[in-house]
Amino acid sequence: MNLKIKNALVSVSDKENIISLLKIFKKHNIKIISSGGTYRAIKELGYSCTELSKYTGFEEMLDGRVKTLHPKIHAGILHDRKNKYHKNQMSKHNFPPIDLIVVNFYPFQKVVLKSRSPKNIVENIDIGGPTMVRAAAKNFKNVTIITNKDDYRPLIKEIEKNKGKTSIKFREFMSSKAFGLTAYYDAMIANWFNSKLNIQFPERKTIFGRRLSNLRYGENPHQESSIYVSDYNDKNLGFKKLHGKELSYNNYNDLFAGLKILQSLKGKIATVVIKHANPCGISVKDKPLNSFKSAYACDPLSAYGGVIACNYKMNKKIASEITKNFLEVIVSNGFDKESLKILKRKKNLRIIDTSNFKYKNQISIKSFDGSFLVQNKNSRIVKRKDFKCVTKLKPNKRELAEIEFAFNVSKYVKSNAIVLCNNFSTIGIGGGQPSRVDSCKIAIQKAKKFQPKKIINSIAASDAFFPFADGLKLLVKAGIKIVVQPGGSIRDKEIIRFADKAKIKMLFTSIRHFYH
Repeated sequence: MNLKIKNALVSVSDKENIISLLKIFKKHNIKIISSGGTYRAIKELGYSCTELSKYTGFEEMLDGRVKTLHPKIHAGILHDRKNKYHKNQMSKHNFPPIDLIVVNFYPFQKVVLKSRSPKNIVENIDIGGPTMVRAAAKNFKNVTIITNKDDYRPLIKEIEKNKGKTSIKFREFMSSKAFGLTAYYDAMIANWFNSKLNIQFPERKTIFGRRLSNLRYGENPHQESSIYVSDYNDKNLGFKKLHGKELSYNNYNDLFAGLKILQSLKGKIATVVIKHANPCGISVKDKPLNSFKSAYACDPLSAYGGVIACNYKMNKKIASEITKNFLEVIVSNGFDKESLKILKRKKNLRIIDTSNFKYKNQISIKSFDGSFLVQNKNSRIVKRKDFKCVTKLKPNKRELAEIEFAFNVSKYVKSNAIVLCNNFSTIGIGGGQPSRVDSCKIAIQKAKKFQPKKIINSIAASDAFFPFADGLKLLVKAGIKIVVQPGGSIRDKEIIRFADKAKIKMLFTSIRHFYH
């Protein structure tokens, strides 16, 4: 059923493009009620408007906290136009209907980003706005609710098309958007309080997100997908695409995997190669070009069609090396002009600038059918002080530094994870296997195929303990001389004896790095 709009209540903190509504309201003889800054803005634009306090006969109070919270407003919104009892009550009190609500909320998000004052942040929690929005959304059969300036144009088209009226289909759709907004707004506030009070796992967990864009498809072409931003700054992800096709679901997944690894290597010149959200090459070097070459050399076959993520500024030399290979995405902490010129020759190559990206220690969520698991992220960086050498042979200072690198890299490889390293670069990675022995075999196979000379005297890192000596035997036979693992197996003594007999160095961390 199409309903004529006679009265509209407009209360917006963001007044951009409000004039487009005022023009259509005047054309269709829609009366406007407003207050505060919105009222003044409407009057300054030369349009007639009834001030809210005059409409209700009640002056706003408590520094503006109470102005729309009035029976004349909420009865005007909530009454059922077809209910005789409602109509009689409205007539008795001389309350006219309010047919359209145009509201956006106090800028809680912006205040959280800019202010460190809890008092100021709490003061910017909107009460009247969400209350009106919920009332109008509930009564969508009779009332139109607009909560986003992007919906001004659809509203104008709807009013023009229906000669001053709106359709039930339009009103119900706007109602769904309105409830989405109030839920989002309340979730942000709840999460702010949880953060302030250091409550990691509240009784009721609300996750807010604003859709950044629809993606072409999900992991596979038959799946639909979108990307959302769950942050008070919800207009972007903090990095910028400079060139190439739009990012896909899989591109984002790989990109995020690369950024996670780079976060743990900050302060060092690092390159990460990602394929199917798994690292297939990681290197820390003194120069960016050396870092790129070493990371790519770990497994150039798997790197085909992958993602390169680096924490340094891209230059001409590295860009020239990159264009020799087929890659989907290049992520870098800035690009000089020459490197961009070279990389842009690849028409479809996505080029991502992360120079303004800031890491946030957010939670990790995995969902399944009506439930979800929540944990804080594995941000533990194992230091030398965490190592305990359990063999007769002991590592030197340089070896300790590389052991630290190897073990911290292992936490980003899907379990069971085995990472082989030489000179602060991965040379073989085995992961995602139900058997740790199979992961050892894959890591050794990769190293022998692409880095055969470097496997001798290399370091092996395991994300969890060796339950048996079988995997260790394979590593020793391949030429590994240092093994780092959490320890904790009931067969630790047996495994230590084997390590001593094989004359290798082995260290325990007592920290496990499962990644499923």
